[in-house]
Amino acid sequence: MEHLMRVVTLLLNMTLVLSTFNVEAAEQVEERLIKSLQQVFPDVEITHVHSTPIENIYEVMIGPDVIYMTGDARFILKGDLIDMKERRNFSEELRSKFRADSLKNIPESEYIEFASKDSKDIIYVFTDVDCSYCRKLHRDVPELNDNAITIRYLAYPRAGIGSSVHRRMGDIWCAEDRQQALTDAKSGRSVEANNCKNPVENQHALGQELGVRGTPAIFLENGRALSGYMPPEELLRELGR
Repeated sequence: MEHLMRVVTLLLNMTLVLSTFNVEAAEQVEERLIKSLQQVFPDVEITHVHSTPIENIYEVMIGPDVIYMTGDARFILKGDLIDMKERRNFSEELRSKFRADSLKNIPESEYIEFASKDSKDIIYVFTDVDCSYCRKLHRDVPELNDNAITIRYLAYPRAGIGSSVHRRMGDIWCAEDRQQALTDAKSGRSVEANNCKNPVENQHALGQELGVRGTPAIFLENGRALSGYMPPEELLRELGR
């Protein structure tokens, strides 16, 4: 029995050493991938490097984009990594986390919020005051609030920075009552010109980084992107209610 215990102890110690070696080896591979990418693309920001379920394939996040690399840093693969058995899109999970973190870090003072008293869910909406479907969504806000959904608006002037709609959205974000100013603009009423430091340009840049191509662009708290306008009952289904 004593001999058996010594063997078991030896095996456990070997397992611990091998596990430590594997962790160190993985860290070395990740460092090599980062170094290789930085040599070729010195200006890119590498935010994440980690192993995948596929041996010797590593996932790399460059800003909001996901690529895959072999452990020797020789090959780069572009596209989504999908587990057909588990029906998981590993690439989209990474992108969703990036979007969720980006949205969560927006200061409260920078979005226009229409809060529900008993909020169960928060949606982030990139909006343009000239967008007809954005106006349609805004008319749904009372019903969404009644269904315990809080809306946080972010500016996304589709015509770009320096356009007239960009300036008008700056007026809204500089207004004393931003909720009313946004509602007025989406109802076709004029908004008083205001000049202040505002986040419209930064929000437009964030929208582009998160993949916004049109408005309204709706994101859930978990970073999942929804495709354009949807009526309240459909949005509730997307929220699992």
